[in-house]
Amino acid sequence: MRKRPSVLLITIDQWRADSLSCAGHPVAQTPNLDGLAARGVRFARHYAQATPCGPSRASLLTGTYLHTHRSGSNGTPLDDRFTNIAREMNRGGYHSTLFGYTDTSPDPRTIDDPRDPRLFSYEGVMAGFDPEVNLPEHLGAWGDWLRALGYEVEPGRVPETMYRQAPLDPASPYDPPTVYRAEHSEAAFLTERFGEWLDRQANEDPLFAHLTFIRPHPPFMAPAPWNELIDPADVPMPARHESPAIEGEEHPLVGGALLVEIARCPDDDNDMRRLRATYWSMLAEVDHQFGKVLEHLERTGRAEDTVVIVTADHGEQLGDHWMIQKLGFFESSYHIPLIIAGPLVDASALGTVVDEFTENIDLMPTVLEAVGLDVPRQCEGASVLAFLRGETPTWWRDAAHWEWDFRDPFAAEALGIRLDQCNLAVLRTRSSKYVHFAGMAPAFYDLVADPAELHNLAKEPIGRTAPGVAAAITEAAQAMLTWRLSHDDQTLASWRITEDGPLDLFDGPR
Repeated sequence: MRKRPSVLLITIDQWRADSLSCAGHPVAQTPNLDGLAARGVRFARHYAQATPCGPSRASLLTGTYLHTHRSGSNGTPLDDRFTNIAREMNRGGYHSTLFGYTDTSPDPRTIDDPRDPRLFSYEGVMAGFDPEVNLPEHLGAWGDWLRALGYEVEPGRVPETMYRQAPLDPASPYDPPTVYRAEHSEAAFLTERFGEWLDRQANEDPLFAHLTFIRPHPPFMAPAPWNELIDPADVPMPARHESPAIEGEEHPLVGGALLVEIARCPDDDNDMRRLRATYWSMLAEVDHQFGKVLEHLERTGRAEDTVVIVTADHGEQLGDHWMIQKLGFFESSYHIPLIIAGPLVDASALGTVVDEFTENIDLMPTVLEAVGLDVPRQCEGASVLAFLRGETPTWWRDAAHWEWDFRDPFAAEALGIRLDQCNLAVLRTRSSKYVHFAGMAPAFYDLVADPAELHNLAKEPIGRTAPGVAAAITEAAQAMLTWRLSHDDQTLASWRITEDGPLDLFDGPR
């Protein structure tokens, strides 16, 4: 094995934690991901820190919570003062290579030219990454590849051209397929380019690559034959109330979200089943291409010394609570998979499932520790390497946290709150979930009695709730305050300027 391992960090966009056949899902078909879990460690209580894509990836790649990095929405600049996993790996002698996207909005203070194209798109590349394939939402590089294969792809309108479907066949239970063939999907394109790049690398050099599959992100449609892989009749229906109106009564934010067309799921049960079946069919196609990624590692002799990490940027409501997309505070949007395999996994830990709470902010310190690099004080997560040795760290968190910044003039006006009050934070323990809002009443769920999060016990003013509920809400609010106090920016907080020079209280004189 090389002195330092290679690292392959893969994200699957909009991937729910329950969407693994090895986790017992009734229709998901993910044999390659299941195989990786059997050869590694699966983390069953893993959570994203934010939605949508840009804020979530900012947390994953900087190791910080949203309230620290403050890139709260797609288009919110990420302060350039933050380091990230790519910059740190580059400093450590790696070359950070990107296949896909990071949806990073640059710090405009670092750009002098007001006409710089980076100032006109939120789909920038995180500083430090060298994009071997840049695949933002316009999918231009994929379109070029398709044109070379003979497809008629309208320039600048790749998604609109290639995601077209035939009219729905009333006699068929399945959604129609996409225009492109399965072997020409975005996932297939990314996988092929990754394999070509891998072939060009010197075999003795350790590598760091970040590979980002955009699917099963909407639009929900799959190429043939994947579109008919899963029978909609076999698909479980979403967890939700009897109607959107009843669902909306649980909290004003939910009621408001259900008025937004792009967040509302189909009302018809058959349409809902087809949508869900298509989602898991799309994931199966990505799993197939992921298997080819693993084949590329084997073929080039890199499988044995490459740490493979697979996770998601966030989940997908998929009809739960009458919503689609990723938003709000429910488990469906934030509970995501994490699988780690490779040379750092001890034989005794192979195939194990970790039941402790882990978060995407843990991945940057995990990778840096894995390759022998210092973890910046900025990082608010913790390395999970001990779990890969079959150990439990002496300290570990007893809850997961995530945040959503939904500031938008329309949302503020509709909810009757200020723009700077359009945010929430979540404390999720094994038994309950507390949701704190800056401008609205909280939400609280007993996850033992109500695992589907259907009954907000904080609907009534706290003075009118049951005594036990009121006490639980107060305790959760105190725990959240403790979390925030212990996770303010620590970069310089422990430093002191003394007569003997700068002193770091953690590490001693500098």
